Amino acid sequence: MIEIVPTAVVLKTEDLQLCSKLSAFAEWVHIDIDDGIFAPVISWPYTKKGIYEVPDLSALGNLKAEIHLMVETERKIGLLFARAGARRIIGHVEAFDTTEAAHGALDVWKKAGAEAGLSILLDTPLPVLGPLVPACDFVQVMSVATIGLQGALFDPRAIERIAELNALYPELLISVDGGVSSSNIVDLARAGARRFSVGAAISKSADPAKTYAALKIAAESAST
Repeated sequence: MIEIVPTAVVLKTEDLQLCSKLSAFAEWVHIDIDDGIFAPVISWPYTKKGIYEVPDLSALGNLKAEIHLMVETERKIGLLFARAGARRIIGHVEAFDTTEAAHGALDVWKKAGAEAGLSILLDTPLPVLGPLVPACDFVQVMSVATIGLQGALFDPRAIERIAELNALYPELLISVDGGVSSSNIVDLARAGARRFSVGAAISKSADPAKTYAALKIAAESAST
């Protein structure tokens, strides 16, 4: 099954109300969480580097939240988001000092009721994921060189990485995040991606709902 998940830029709690409008055509929203340390920018619920408020997702209404943690300390804030109602938590394999620490975070998030997976940066070797894949509900491949900035340019190296990951783990749900658009979604789907976090291509579109539908059709056609 193909999923298109619009990405939202949330700088303050009030921005979540704007995200809720996505429910007119989308079931999920992908929210990037940046701490100013792991990622070079700061976003809600962080108020300054490494300092955050307890998240409240109630303003999203029926829209399901997929939380992408680009932060240095992931386990605790991921748990807070799961308790706040987030349906998916995405950690970064690079944020954990040990495989055991990553396993522990994934387990805690799942026990709190969320799907749990790991994202991998473009230059991190794929074998790092090996011991963790069995514990992941999905794996997200980053397809931009610079994280935390919506509108970053797509890096075509991601296509080969997704194909390699798909060959190693054919049953694994592979997500992709960063620069996804009509110009690359077919190649990404053919490589094995089934979930696509889409930022600027939808948010800057004159007709976001139409763009969302067109991207889904393109990916579904390529994956059959």
